[in-house]
Amino acid sequence: MTDRGREALSLTRDTMRVGPSGLKWTGDELVIDFAERTTPHIGTLAGEVRIRPSAITDREVAMTEDGAHVWRPFAPVSDIEVNIDRPGWRWSGHGYFDANFGIRALEADFSYWSWGRYPTRAGAACFYDAIPRGGPKTSAALSFAPDGSVSEIEAPPLTPVRRSPWLVKRETRADAGYKPHQVLAMLDAPFYNRAVLRSKIHGEETAGVCEAIDFDKFASPLLKPMLAVRVPRRARWRS
Repeated sequence: MTDRGREALSLTRDTMRVGPSGLKWTGDELVIDFAERTTPHIGTLAGEVRIRPSAITDREVAMTEDGAHVWRPFAPVSDIEVNIDRPGWRWSGHGYFDANFGIRALEADFSYWSWGRYPTRAGAACFYDAIPRGGPKTSAALSFAPDGSVSEIEAPPLTPVRRSPWLVKRETRADAGYKPHQVLAMLDAPFYNRAVLRSKIHGEETAGVCEAIDFDKFASPLLKPMLAVRVPRRARWRS
């Protein structure tokens, strides 16, 4: 995606657009359309993603003691359709939609976090483990049913996973004695990793999307300027 100036943003009750890309809520599904440049900024990528939640949850989770950062799992149990303008880049399956909100920079309040969402026979299980700066560790373990109901569950032990190619620490929840492992690489950066991991949750073996973020690495003055190489910026892009 492209970093753009405030002039590129437009909002209504059911839509958000940033430059040529946007989101629209129809009442039954979230439609995401995008037309962006790809790294190293010489190609383009366009398409549409449709997310159909089985239900919308009412759960918010405070990630810091003062509530400055909130995780909002809107639709952990969803169907998804992806249609991208590349041969073979079209598929459908189970999906997930959430968001994080905050009033301060993430690297100012956290040194590390890991997150995972695993589909289960009951719906989906989500785990959040964050290490705030100067505060107690924050953990959340929730089960989401297709009807939108949410229940707290006992979190299996936090278990290390082999470090990423950029040596980012990775960990996820897994039953005692089970060794979680990567089955699909998705995104790797010096401070961030996203991958599909196979784990066992309360006796059920499942594969889910997990992420790990090292905010100490992200905050490095040597690393941050590199983001401009990875992500194009157009401060005054309007239409």
